[in-house]
Amino acid sequence: MGAGQMTRAISRILVALSAASVLCLAPPSVASGPASGAPAKKDPGRVTVIQAVPGSVVDVKIDGKSVAEGSEVGSVLGPFPLKPGEHTVSFRDEGSMKVVSELQVASGSSTDLVLHLPADPGGDPVVHSYAEPTGAIGPAKARVVLAHTATVAPADVRVNGQTVFTNIANGEFAEAELPAGSNEVALLPTGETSDPILGPVDVSLDSSTLSMIYAYGNPSDGSMNVISHTVELSDDGTTQPTTIDTGSAGLAAGAEVTTFSGSPAGDRHPATLTLLAGAACVLLALVLRPRGASRRLRG
Repeated sequence: MGAGQMTRAISRILVALSAASVLCLAPPSVASGPASGAPAKKDPGRVTVIQAVPGSVVDVKIDGKSVAEGSEVGSVLGPFPLKPGEHTVSFRDEGSMKVVSELQVASGSSTDLVLHLPADPGGDPVVHSYAEPTGAIGPAKARVVLAHTATVAPADVRVNGQTVFTNIANGEFAEAELPAGSNEVALLPTGETSDPILGPVDVSLDSSTLSMIYAYGNPSDGSMNVISHTVELSDDGTTQPTTIDTGSAGLAAGAEVTTFSGSPAGDRHPATLTLLAGAACVLLALVLRPRGASRRLRG
């Protein structure tokens, strides 16, 4: 082979290796929805409005638009789809009551907005919001959120005779996962084991559901009661209990809580994927190496 031919052969080899290295070293592309620069579509949030003020009939407006009129205590309104961002929700009765609340709505979120009385008798109605924990749940289980929205002092929650949450104040809540079926729930003054403020009440819980329960009213005038609504949940495919979340209330000492943690099998760090891709590219470069690249050229 002449010098010109040898030079051309080496050039072809270098070009081939260069192209292979470019293909191998390029990071794997990530599939994306909208083209670069196009705004990502945001799903609306869902807001459910709860009327928990005994003796009041209220009209409800969201961002100045009427969504309900003449809502009595116990009304569960919505859910209303709202775009992500800040919204104004107002409540007005036939008298002097007017309550205005600003609510921040996140994309894809589910939230309850509750109009209720404060702990002090004679106080003006207040509004609290509660996120609906709509994540997947284990089989044969139900998730419960119990919120204290009544005109009473801090209380304890007993489930099936066991004190599970303690010292829940007005506006606070407790969250737990319970066996599906019938469960006995009671609300008692903090530290007491008898003379419940509410209950015991037999609560029937369907599997794979979320029950949002609000204790409201005043035991001194006989208006103490509960409002609830239910949301269906997906099955997480496990046979083990998941974390019990205490919400904004305290978990009672001695209550058994089993937590589980771990990352999904497919959850790998991008650096790991890059190293694996790099190793594959090295092997590919070796495989694609021209046959004559390691041979000595004869003069």
